[in-house]
Amino acid sequence: MSCIYSLKSFNSFGLAQFCQNLVEVHTKDALKTICLPLWQQQLPLLVLGGGSNVVFTEDFHGTVVRMLTKGIQVVEAADAFYLEVEAGENWHQLVEFTLARGIFGLENMALIPGTVGAAPIQNIGAYGVEFCDVCDWVEYLDLSTGESVRLQAAECQFSYRESIFKGALRHRAVITAVGLRLAKPWQPRLGYGPLQAFTAERVTAREIFDRVCQVRTEKLPDPAVLGNAGSFFKNPLVSAACYLDLAQRFPGIVGYAQADASVKLAAAWLIEHAGLKGVALGNAAVHDKQALVLVNRGGATGRDICRLAEHVIARVQAVFGVALEAEPRIMGAHGEGGLNG
Repeated sequence: MSCIYSLKSFNSFGLAQFCQNLVEVHTKDALKTICLPLWQQQLPLLVLGGGSNVVFTEDFHGTVVRMLTKGIQVVEAADAFYLEVEAGENWHQLVEFTLARGIFGLENMALIPGTVGAAPIQNIGAYGVEFCDVCDWVEYLDLSTGESVRLQAAECQFSYRESIFKGALRHRAVITAVGLRLAKPWQPRLGYGPLQAFTAERVTAREIFDRVCQVRTEKLPDPAVLGNAGSFFKNPLVSAACYLDLAQRFPGIVGYAQADASVKLAAAWLIEHAGLKGVALGNAAVHDKQALVLVNRGGATGRDICRLAEHVIARVQAVFGVALEAEPRIMGAHGEGGLNG
């Protein structure tokens, strides 16, 4: 069977790849009806949310299922607001929804692209707040059993850009809904970057939201104009001793101490100071305003993006001795692979 359905408008890099079948699902029952037979027949299957965290390197020789389920339910308790959100909801629109209703806690994660169902997979985060900080539970369809399963947050094995959905449940779980717990009273998180200028006693959630949106809009290109997947690389974690050594050799290096005594380095700083900001390979380039972002300048292929990513990783390793890791899923003809195929 030939690949006849275009995926160009369903991935934020704007990569011109195709798939054999393209299906939209608006209910959990429809998701089950479509996905279970494909799983049982071991046919290639990709469930796609906003397409903001995927790089297609080839036409996909299988079925792409677009998750379009909608719905937000809110229950207010004495200590918190509890939300149940369907996987197909847009993440940024959820942040706006909560803010408009006086429900705070998501404002640091404004303008993160993609859908709610993708949020738990890589434990999305920005400006000092991660999905795991607000997660109550995650519901998923287990393709191996056909059952709907709900995991409490503590069972999801969350860590920096990691979860059980990238580990033991990879390829087996399709997230269908998430539960959020947004605590009362609200406590602003101001430890990162431009938010440090605020004072906790005076700042409002709206001010944090507006500042995050301003910074992200200034630094991150609009995928509709310049194809990209947001931050392409994880911020690497190193030991305190490694950080001290790097800080002596590279004054000004940016790092944030973690609870486990490790240090999270700013990948954007590493890439920029390795001389890579604005560097291009063909029509794939390191963005000239935010080095953490790789962009499609027009006509780039997924393989072009991957080659550029490998170049960035090799250069940062050579200069700093630090290994970068790509965030997006690299999707080949029959499923997920690595940067080099």
